[in-house]
Amino acid sequence: MTAPTGWLPAPVEELFGPDSTAEESYEILTVDVPPSSWLAALETARTTLSCTFFDWLSAVDEPGTGFRVSAHLVALTPVRRLLLRTTVPHSAPELPSAVDVYAGARWHERETHEMFGVRFSGHPGLDHLLLPETFEGHPLRKDFVLAARVAKAWPGAKEPGESDHGGPRRRQMLPPGVPDPNEWGPLKGQLPPAPARPARAAAGRSAGERPARTPGERPVRRSRTAAEGSASQAVGAGDAAGPAPAAEA
Repeated sequence: MTAPTGWLPAPVEELFGPDSTAEESYEILTVDVPPSSWLAALETARTTLSCTFFDWLSAVDEPGTGFRVSAHLVALTPVRRLLLRTTVPHSAPELPSAVDVYAGARWHERETHEMFGVRFSGHPGLDHLLLPETFEGHPLRKDFVLAARVAKAWPGAKEPGESDHGGPRRRQMLPPGVPDPNEWGPLKGQLPPAPARPARAAAGRSAGERPARTPGERPVRRSRTAAEGSASQAVGAGDAAGPAPAAEA
């Protein structure tokens, strides 16, 4: 049995079960529990740790791991913050609803179900909350296709080379989630392959230029003494020292 972590009154294994872990950072105590202990951990946080204030509940899609569901709970006297987390697999994203323990979780579980597809069994109604009733998919999943730039042309002339911009066209970068229009969408297989970026040629140098610096070499700053003066002063001095024009006869 390990020592208590942070402000916990007992070791985390004793409070939340043998498979739970805890760490404290930036005055937030984070406890990870298995999905089977999720509801019991919420009840422990409310009754044993006096975390009576429910702040929020949400999830994060961790590719290759699952959906990490987190609930932020607060004890008010004194103020202590607890982040309770669990991870459900992508193949079966389901947890028991926390509504019976924290009534405020009802709205947050609806949003998490809508955005990530995590189902909360026992919830009174996992209806659409922010998206239209006809919306398909879960937009905060990492595998959700962001098809706006493919299905509909971008309305503004914001990229060089588009809409008679006049400048050279640069290589377009696809943000995460945006598919290649030649691989997905109405233009699939109809576009030529994207050209490769040309190699950057070494810029030519004139005979009077200094050679290029090697990596890690510090630039050498030229300095002038007070006697030498600036370049403009040198030119002026040379003009003044030149031969005076001959007097008219």
